[in-house]
Amino acid sequence: MQENKINEIIAKMTLDEKIGQLFTTWSHGEEDLDMVRAGRIGSMFIKVNAERTNEIQRVAVNESHLGIPIIFGQDVIHGQHTIFPLPLAQAASFDPSVAERVAHVSAAEATAEGVRWTFSPMVDIARDPRWGRIAEGYGEDTFLCSRMAEATVRGYQGDDLSDPTKMCACVKHFAAYGAAEGGRDYNTVDVSERMLREVYLPSFRAAVDAGAGTLMTAFNEISGIPCTANHNLLTGILRDEWGFDGFVVSDCWAVRELIPHGVAADGREAARKSITAGCDMEMESRLYRENLPQLVASGEVEESVIDEAVRRVLRIKARLGLFENPYVDEGRKSVILSDEHLNASQEVAARCMVLLKNEGGLLPLAKDTKSVAVIGPYVTEEKKFEWRGCWTVIGGPDSFTPFVDAVKGAVSANTEVIENDGSDPDFCGAIEAAKRAEVAIVVVGEDSDRAGEAHSVSDIGLQGNQEELVKAIVATGTPTVVVLINGRPLACTWLAENVPALLEAWHSGSGGALAAVDVLFGDTNPGGKLPASFPRVTGQVPIHYNHKNTGRPPIDPNGTWVSRYLDVVPTPLFPFGYGLSYTTFAYSDLKITPESPAMGQNIEVSALVTNTGSRAGDEVAQLYIRDVTASVTRPVKELKGFSRITLAPGESRRVAFTLTPESLSFIGQDLSPTVEPGEFRVWVGTSSDDGLQGSFVLK
Repeated sequence: MQENKINEIIAKMTLDEKIGQLFTTWSHGEEDLDMVRAGRIGSMFIKVNAERTNEIQRVAVNESHLGIPIIFGQDVIHGQHTIFPLPLAQAASFDPSVAERVAHVSAAEATAEGVRWTFSPMVDIARDPRWGRIAEGYGEDTFLCSRMAEATVRGYQGDDLSDPTKMCACVKHFAAYGAAEGGRDYNTVDVSERMLREVYLPSFRAAVDAGAGTLMTAFNEISGIPCTANHNLLTGILRDEWGFDGFVVSDCWAVRELIPHGVAADGREAARKSITAGCDMEMESRLYRENLPQLVASGEVEESVIDEAVRRVLRIKARLGLFENPYVDEGRKSVILSDEHLNASQEVAARCMVLLKNEGGLLPLAKDTKSVAVIGPYVTEEKKFEWRGCWTVIGGPDSFTPFVDAVKGAVSANTEVIENDGSDPDFCGAIEAAKRAEVAIVVVGEDSDRAGEAHSVSDIGLQGNQEELVKAIVATGTPTVVVLINGRPLACTWLAENVPALLEAWHSGSGGALAAVDVLFGDTNPGGKLPASFPRVTGQVPIHYNHKNTGRPPIDPNGTWVSRYLDVVPTPLFPFGYGLSYTTFAYSDLKITPESPAMGQNIEVSALVTNTGSRAGDEVAQLYIRDVTASVTRPVKELKGFSRITLAPGESRRVAFTLTPESLSFIGQDLSPTVEPGEFRVWVGTSSDDGLQGSFVLK
């Protein structure tokens, strides 16, 4: 639909109908139909089936004044019915095609029920694992998050948003929500503009440049201005600088929350500040509906501001093809929970798992092992749904396999599988199970609802008595493998120091238990890497690899009078980018071309990666740089490239990266992007803490 057609529709609308397009709400049953019929609602987030969405849509198209279709939205975060690993886990794949595949399948299932708008991806950078919503994003690094954000938008939206199997992305939460003070959800954020532009905005820019149709405002303030009323953010940066022409929706009740924030005295002022800042659509709270008519009548808000917001909403509806094709084909429901989708869930989950420790080559386990003890709170039929993770609005437990059943399906017919959930007093049953077995697999971590929105915690250690359970099993002398399922980095130092084998399996969705067993018994060689640092203790957080040095950096881990804690070494338990394999890799022959680049030139960095082990496996080669001396302090390392490759035993491959002028830029003293001449250090290796090192001098 052309812009002039949209303008023709707007010219025919009453003010009340215009304001209706700027309101989205939960589905409220029969009340929906009355509101739609009156043109008082333009979109709805809903948990229904295709028949219900079509019923509501018929009222909108056939019974409302102008027949403007409804856009149905939903929190499709990591799957609709088929559930995939959490976004944080997807980032552990270091493979954007994984995120694109998840979004593609999610869109296929959601659109089969009439949902054409997803409140995803979340691209907030998170450096504090106490924050529950770290699970919904792609970790601590801006570069990795940006690449995953682009891929997710592509997966949801495809090349043609009017394709009825595609849905509009809503990138959230704009902006800096992940920097909430103390890791407490909804909390204050106070970052410099340099930090905002270098760390927290690039992933949003990447998603916008990938074509994302909508954005959602964050609950938090930035330097005293709540995001939902932040004109500089929503208009100055998003629209004037980036050229975004879609619409912005508030997070749920965020317009009303301007009142407790203390920047609006009442609903009238909250509505005025939000709409004039550039928040086009209000979610759930009804302050626009209650106050915009009077604000327009008094001249406090120009009707042209309302018109522009409506234009942005109708533009997205037009791009979705809703004016020409408003209904969902009810025969498409066969794609839901199809074998293809469930297999994809298992394959993706395996690709996201990270091997943290494998002392003595305990893993992979032999399938003809005489006996295996399967122990812990997350191995049973009753707990299989805890593998799903937070924010699964639709998906149910029927698509999940209990971990113990997955083990039974993997081992030989002669292998005895001994199950115990570890819940008995003093772990007597679990200890007995371990003593009877040749190997013990203990699955521990956190319930799926311990992470996610409004689920911040002050202690990121294992909850309850799980660590004591593991200690009891290790004390039996039976070789022990621990599998972690969780939605955030955990402080699990005792496990890392005392358990022979440790696998990070995450909250990994419908196929998660099956995928973990594939890894444990060698059908899959793990190749994932950590997208966020794992601290030794909760008191280390926030902790991230790309920190800045102080004037007194802790070069000597045991030194005093430097920036460190007295009671813990300054390094993480497991660093960003870390992950092992059942094979080994060696890096050699680092090349930097040209050796003395001039300003504006591209720089090629490459290294030879060799599989030095006896198994085929995946390695994620990672490129980091450091601007050694600049007019503004720079991080000690910054990820600027990664490549996941598969190598056969003995095979070598040269992995190459290109550093563009943009790769070397930073926000200068004048708050504009700049590149300065001088020395740059370069690392290519297997994690942020390991690699070949070189350097070049930019002339």
